[in-house]
Amino acid sequence: MSAAPTSSRRRLRLGWPQRVFSQVLLMQLAIATGVTVLATGLFLAPLSAQLDDEAMRRALAIAQTTAAQPQLAAAVTGSRPAAEGPVQAEADRIRRSTGAEYVVIMNERGVRWSHTDPRQIGKVVSTDPSEALAGREVMEIDEGTLGRSARGKVPLRDAGGEIVGAVSVGIEYDSVRARLLAAIPGLLAYAGGALAVGAVAAYLISRRLQRQTHDLAFSDISALLAEREAMLHGIREGVVALDAAGRIRLMNDEAQRLLGLGPQATGQPLDDVLGEGRTADVLAGRVTGDDLLTVRGQRVLVTNRMPTDDGGAVATLRDRTELERLGRELDSTRGLIDALRAQDHEHANRMHTLLGLLELGMHEEAVEFVTEVAGVHRATAEQITEKIHDPMLAALLVGKATVAAERGVALRLSDATLLPDRLVDPRGLVTVVGNLVDNALDASAGSPDAVIEVELRARGRTAVLRVTDSGAGVPAEQRELIFTEGWSTKELPAHGKRGLGLAMVRRLAERQGGSARVGEGERGGAEFTVVLPEALTEPRPGDEELTTTAAALDTAGETR
Repeated sequence: MSAAPTSSRRRLRLGWPQRVFSQVLLMQLAIATGVTVLATGLFLAPLSAQLDDEAMRRALAIAQTTAAQPQLAAAVTGSRPAAEGPVQAEADRIRRSTGAEYVVIMNERGVRWSHTDPRQIGKVVSTDPSEALAGREVMEIDEGTLGRSARGKVPLRDAGGEIVGAVSVGIEYDSVRARLLAAIPGLLAYAGGALAVGAVAAYLISRRLQRQTHDLAFSDISALLAEREAMLHGIREGVVALDAAGRIRLMNDEAQRLLGLGPQATGQPLDDVLGEGRTADVLAGRVTGDDLLTVRGQRVLVTNRMPTDDGGAVATLRDRTELERLGRELDSTRGLIDALRAQDHEHANRMHTLLGLLELGMHEEAVEFVTEVAGVHRATAEQITEKIHDPMLAALLVGKATVAAERGVALRLSDATLLPDRLVDPRGLVTVVGNLVDNALDASAGSPDAVIEVELRARGRTAVLRVTDSGAGVPAEQRELIFTEGWSTKELPAHGKRGLGLAMVRRLAERQGGSARVGEGERGGAEFTVVLPEALTEPRPGDEELTTTAAALDTAGETR
């Protein structure tokens, strides 16, 4: 007899399922089954005890009713035990009418006067009757000649109240067990129905979970979470996830850096951690659109927001501060190229004029012409450096004056201008002045008698800047809107975005505790006023004369 090769045997290998749907379904079914079995067992345990108690109380009640009959005690004391006696007849009647297993009536010595089996009449009972004969009622489950039964025993008293015997009534215990067994199918039916409902509910919940998890395994979900963490914290774009209530649900490292927030911001409302402003409005979805620009601190951010199915949203942030700076430099470079091109034409015209004067022999007129042209540029530079002592800011204004002149706009400094070389952040002030002068130049170019007036004064450590132009001005209803990121009335430049210059000016001023506002100038155009506290250092020794002059000019400027 040959045995089959082991390799040919196919064994069914049962393993724990990997899918979330299957695992959750099995766990829910196991829990529902366990709860059903436990509840059934907890119900059956007291039910058995309750049925026993009911049977014993029923036997005791029958015994009490039997012992209460006065003729029965007289019959026991006045007759002898016999199968045909009155006591046996009465006991049989009570047994048949109540459904008891037996009704035993005995005298004070425990001798039976009645029994289900007539042959036991006249014999001593098989169980101890002393408790009942002592005057106490007894309920118990015990073994006797008729088997196991629920018993009730009471004393039998005569008309004078003397104990002359006892009555013992038994309920067949098999009937009690039958009642218990009869209750089990119904109980199991209810338990099975509850289990079926639980199984269906578990299946439906698991199916929904299957759809929500895309039938992934727990290992897949763990891997996806690990990959998500690595991706979120590895990319160079900021990612902010919000829930339906507007709270920050997730924020990667780059978003924390760009927004200037810490990990503790997670779980808090967006408006609480960012405060009021365009950045919070864009991230919260109150401002809609693609590639929305916003300024956070000194950073220019491009934001896109995508709603999610649960009512929340995911926003991405890109830092385009450097790109915006390059774009503005490109605009400035193009402006300088245009100015140089215009200067080239103007220089050519001057050279032709000078050549003509020389060819005509008008040497003195040629000398006067050259002196006049050179003197104008030298006078402008000297006027600026005399009032603006910071070299970087002075160089900016000299260059802007040249560009303005080529565009037909006169740029001049007010008589009250005097700024010492004590700037804390020259580059910041250059940014503010450059933005305001560029806007004034765009507004004034082409207008009759176009002029821009710049005033820079020092009040202690506070720098006050005023830029006035002769353009069309800013309507009263737009004087706050122009400081909003992304708002502009100009055509788009080469880098495709506008509306950041004035927003950065106000942000820079407010960051230093100052202000930036716009009103109507003396010539009907716009007048921008920027106040920068703590913009200058403390006066150095030897600056007393300059400080006195600045105070006098400041007073003159206030009374102007």
